[in-house]
Amino acid sequence: MKRTIKQSIALILSLTFILFLASCSTDQEASNLWENATYQSDMQFGEGSKTVVVEVIAEEKTITFTIKTDKSIVGDALTDHGLISGEEGPYGLYIKSVNGITADYDVDQAYWAFNINGEYAMTGVDTTEIAEGTTYQLVYTK
Repeated sequence: MKRTIKQSIALILSLTFILFLASCSTDQEASNLWENATYQSDMQFGEGSKTVVVEVIAEEKTITFTIKTDKSIVGDALTDHGLISGEEGPYGLYIKSVNGITADYDVDQAYWAFNINGEYAMTGVDTTEIAEGTTYQLVYTK
């Protein structure tokens, strides 16, 4: 009887420890997302006649990039300053990295959503013309 109780307690403690480790690794992954970011706070870039405002949203954090440019396409302005990178696909540029933060759908179903004034964009970042007074968002999505 004592042996069964000891085994049950050991099993419960082991399961509790495993659950604790699993929750720690999930928290650790989430906190590591911004550790790879190139910029940790709002930044301004470039010179030009047009202003592009882009919010980068990941987890509970948002930073804003304000870019002065003479480019006419949002993606071109972002690429010029190394703020986004990705791969050309059948629908245009598939953004893989924003501000040094990588989203890999094949690994964990994460991707970068492109929004215009808070609404999901119907065009890609590489075909969207810059419109003054518009706020663009790149949202880390899972």
